[in-house]
Amino acid sequence: MQETISTTPPVRKFLGEEFDLTTWESVKPFYENLVKRTIENAEDLRKFFADRSELESYLSENFAWRYIKMTCDTGDKEIKAHFDQFVGEIQPQLAEYDDILNKKTLENPFLSELTDAGFEITIRGMKKSTEIFRNENIPLFTEIQNLSSEYQATVGAMTVEIDGQVKTLQQAGVFLENTDRTLRESVFFKLQERRYADHEKMDEIFNKLKSIRHQVAINAGFENFRDYTFAALKRFDYTAKDCFVFHEAVAETVVPILNELSQERKNVMQLDALRPWDKGVDTEGRPALHPFNGGEDLLNKTIECFTNLDPFLGECLQIMKGMGRLDLESRVGKAPGGYNYPLEETGFPFIFMNASSLMRDVITMLHEGGHAVHSIVTKDLALNTFRNFPSEVAELASMSMELISMDNWDVYFDNEEELKRAKIQHLEDIISTLPWVATVDKFQHWIYENPTHTTEERTEAWVRIYEQFTDSVTDWSGLEKYKATMWHKQLHIFELPFYYIEYGIAQLGAIGVWKNYKENPQKGLEGYLNALKLGYTKPMGEIYAAANIPFDFSKAHIASLMDFVRAELTILKG
Repeated sequence: MQETISTTPPVRKFLGEEFDLTTWESVKPFYENLVKRTIENAEDLRKFFADRSELESYLSENFAWRYIKMTCDTGDKEIKAHFDQFVGEIQPQLAEYDDILNKKTLENPFLSELTDAGFEITIRGMKKSTEIFRNENIPLFTEIQNLSSEYQATVGAMTVEIDGQVKTLQQAGVFLENTDRTLRESVFFKLQERRYADHEKMDEIFNKLKSIRHQVAINAGFENFRDYTFAALKRFDYTAKDCFVFHEAVAETVVPILNELSQERKNVMQLDALRPWDKGVDTEGRPALHPFNGGEDLLNKTIECFTNLDPFLGECLQIMKGMGRLDLESRVGKAPGGYNYPLEETGFPFIFMNASSLMRDVITMLHEGGHAVHSIVTKDLALNTFRNFPSEVAELASMSMELISMDNWDVYFDNEEELKRAKIQHLEDIISTLPWVATVDKFQHWIYENPTHTTEERTEAWVRIYEQFTDSVTDWSGLEKYKATMWHKQLHIFELPFYYIEYGIAQLGAIGVWKNYKENPQKGLEGYLNALKLGYTKPMGEIYAAANIPFDFSKAHIASLMDFVRAELTILKG
């Protein structure tokens, strides 16, 4: 399946190679050119699309680098000011011109002549954007962006001291896999107390966010921010009611398995009570898996893993390494989490994460590597709108990579037992992921369906929803205040509202991709890549069909996938 990967960025025909964004005034003439341009036939319209795509790709990458640099060093004031300039000066102007250009496009009499794959999807997205655009929301989006940055800076500054050393929360999390139960408990409390110390600030930030978001929805003519966001995210393929079906299906088919696994853990560990700090340690008292030493080792081993799966996949990461498109180490002042940021003009993305030598870091690297492959196989599609695929498709790329790479995880481990442990751990994590996704998603539905709620009412709702989807074995007595504020660590709730159900939908799809791969590796991998290469030129259901999997999250389908995962777990556990 080897393919040639071009690393030469496209020549700027509209902007010119020398263009450099400094202020809004420097880029405004290009927008005015598009606004005033006469379009006399279909070819003129095609050129209009291409020039707009080039302009938007440049600006997208310019913003991306500002964001990347800020998350790599949240304490650098100059970098922050550079980011804020785009958010405060340039972004508001872009929103207004985006609406003007969408309307110009939709009114063009030659639009029906553009029948190439992808245009239909692009045009329906434009129509939805035009429907919901309101000028009065532009400054509100700036406020939302600033509050999101405040959340990032607050979390990025959180540290704890362990054995006389200052550690980020990600670095400290390593100790929750330590076999010393007293140490795990001590670290758990340090982590929770550090988060709890800022819980009032977190609630204050979020109270502002939910109020502004509700106003955005009202301005756009929606009853609530949930309904607005479904339109803004262009969710054409499923509804809020489908999400509720997903929630109930997970509660009925996955949570019972979660209970079984927790009871098994409690029994094997011979505990009177299974506590939250007992959930990450090996049940047989073996030390935590350490599959790599530092970011460089993680990257090199992942390149080898990808190469063994298919040489093309390994080359994708190798090229990114040569371009310096990764920052993997955890450090003080670095924003939390991990991401793959597409760089729309040059085509090769940037992977950001906080590695701390745990197995979960390998999963993050594989996950973001799947996103990276997706970015690379779609970088040469004609328009930026074809490359901006929905999250349900993006996460299919990343979550499938976690699973189809499993047969090549031996590069991270010296012995078979550790390899088996890693696979078991990951499959059990998948089983716990689906209920967590349902928890976060259902919580967000409640938040925005009840926009005038108080902090206390929100806390009560969180605990009620969390308990619906968690196991009933783990003992949280005496830890209630930590349980009540647990959602503060989920950055999506603060920064990317409603961007979470995608993980659940895509996880189901990924299990389907893996099942296909287990049955026929070559055909399974081909289906996976065929789906990715479509970008967003087809409806979501057709993209899933290209991978030979259903776009389905019904109870029956989820139950069948869980049966498959349980069978694989049984084989691994012997």
